[in-house]
Amino acid sequence: MLPTDDIMTHLPILLRPDPSRVVIKPFVPAEGTPGNATKPFPRAQRIADRVLALSNTDLNTELARVLASLTDRYRDVETILIRRFQAVNGIIIRSRTVTHDQSLLIGAYFSEEYAFEAAALFNPSIVIHPDQSGIAPGSLRFVLSLRSVGEGHLSSVTFRTGLWLPDGSVVVDPPSERAITPRIEFFPNADPDNPGVRLFCEESHDLSEVVIFPITPSQRHGIEDVRLVRFTDDDGTVTYYGTFTAFSGQNIHQEMLSTTDFATFEMRALHGAATSNKGMALFPRKIDGRYAMLGRQDHETIWLLMSDDLCRWEEGRTIITPRWPWEFVQLGNSGSPIEIEEGWLVLTHGVGAVRNYCIGACLLDRDDPSKILGRTTWPLLRPNPEQRFGYVPNVAYSCGALVHNRTLLMPYALADSFTTFATVPLGSLLAAMS
Repeated sequence: MLPTDDIMTHLPILLRPDPSRVVIKPFVPAEGTPGNATKPFPRAQRIADRVLALSNTDLNTELARVLASLTDRYRDVETILIRRFQAVNGIIIRSRTVTHDQSLLIGAYFSEEYAFEAAALFNPSIVIHPDQSGIAPGSLRFVLSLRSVGEGHLSSVTFRTGLWLPDGSVVVDPPSERAITPRIEFFPNADPDNPGVRLFCEESHDLSEVVIFPITPSQRHGIEDVRLVRFTDDDGTVTYYGTFTAFSGQNIHQEMLSTTDFATFEMRALHGAATSNKGMALFPRKIDGRYAMLGRQDHETIWLLMSDDLCRWEEGRTIITPRWPWEFVQLGNSGSPIEIEEGWLVLTHGVGAVRNYCIGACLLDRDDPSKILGRTTWPLLRPNPEQRFGYVPNVAYSCGALVHNRTLLMPYALADSFTTFATVPLGSLLAAMS
């Protein structure tokens, strides 16, 4: 492949951020440190006391105004506000019995609307949808995860669904006008700084309504770059995992979400020496009885990691180092490896001059993925002149792709701003490797 060749077919789809998409999320006034039932947040308690001091008339007037402002955008607003009251009562305010209307209004004062994709919608990953019923022969229904950025450069996870049609075209379902606030449960006896979390999204009528926003202290400043994979265990059980980077504001750490149905999710931290960097991507099955990951432990090269424990990652070694000018600064994976007839297909990202991010690919041996069978000499994708400007210029990036009928479908982001798609036959892609 020559540097001027473009073997990709670019699809006429652009997914752009929409600031009108909002979700209700927890709000805590900035003061003090988390207390308990006997040592509440002083400011939080003062707010609750002001609500409790309202006359019935004033309480009803303010509550009616709040509910009227939210009802057209959310289902069952009262349930959301009651849950929020229950989450603060006895935790950041003194535990006490209040009326139903008081609990609703207190819940509202400790909530906020958040435009979760106001600034950017990028770094997509894609997996086969668990429900393939009711579609035309040769079609494939998919789930797309996206990194959405809103106020304060806060990253959340949002979703889309769509169809990859037999003629090679892609249709992305329009997103719902609504978003839901998941019901949140913390794992019992968990690390208070990094607790495991269960998210229940049963109220969703559409996967695009689901928003996973930062919840734990380790995620405070963002849930970044989910790399989804459809994992099949030795007994045939299928679980969807998504490794991601949790950013606390000071530290980054690898964490993982899991689901079987995209209605209930779990999020938990990964442990071990190999989890304190970015870009871990799980293989879709065990290799020689062990879990396998790709990662970037030194900010520069791609490592192969092996573990007997899905949540603990200690050992690994470098398998791919920068070779071509477009990857001299850094190499990383662009999603989980894809098993094809020839081996493990891995999309990569390389960082070159002027901090340009390009997308390439390599092929690893199926039985021993530390062996490189081939890699692209030139990028499959570079930031193009028409679309290279945005929130972060000169970036083309993906967090995962699909193969179906010997064709690769790759969603990818440009300029850390918006998302599009491209396809390429596997034969053409493999022929571009040396």
